[in-house]
Amino acid sequence: MLTRAASVLVPLFGRLTVTSELRMRLSAGTIFAANHDSLADPAVVLAALRGLGVEPVVMATAGLWRVPVLGRALAREGHIPVHRRSARAAYALDAAAEALAGGRHVLLYGEGGLPDRRDAAPGPPEAFRTGLARLAQVSGALVVPVGHAGARRITSGSTAKQLAGALTAPVRRPRCHVHVGAPRRLPAEAHTGTVAARTAVTVAWRTAARAVGERDVELRLV
Repeated sequence: MLTRAASVLVPLFGRLTVTSELRMRLSAGTIFAANHDSLADPAVVLAALRGLGVEPVVMATAGLWRVPVLGRALAREGHIPVHRRSARAAYALDAAAEALAGGRHVLLYGEGGLPDRRDAAPGPPEAFRTGLARLAQVSGALVVPVGHAGARRITSGSTAKQLAGALTAPVRRPRCHVHVGAPRRLPAEAHTGTVAARTAVTVAWRTAARAVGERDVELRLV
């Protein structure tokens, strides 16, 4: 339901294009790691992945499970709540490892949250947490880097600006692009694996940013 809904709604709010370096059928139980810079980007990424035949379970903030209707749909479809900054946070990695072992793909955000920025321009991924690398190590799963740009043109900034952006997006229809990189195996050590994952997602993000017309991406890769 969640992925199908994203595929229907995203074209109403923006113009989505997708490029991919996937050259063969993915093995069961693959991790998709994406940059996270807007409340709209999960829908954009899910719509893009569905177009490639991938419908992953998503690791998302646990607060979404308290939203009527949405929370029930998330639970029914096996998506994974992340209780950030609590003793229960580690349980999300256990649930993700179980999903991977069962052959499901998992989509997660290595940054662990949204950037503290007010502008609508896309920016490179911020520092990653080690959870992605640890999950890849314990599960043995390959990691597919996913970079996207343009979702901040749909909604970003203060609550008022996010609401205004969402309301006007069907008229403005901003360009959104998702680039899916080639699968890779992360280094076993957590710090090295985390750096490698962020680098791969940043490269994918750079491709996506250029596709939506951002010409100064190199200047912001710091």
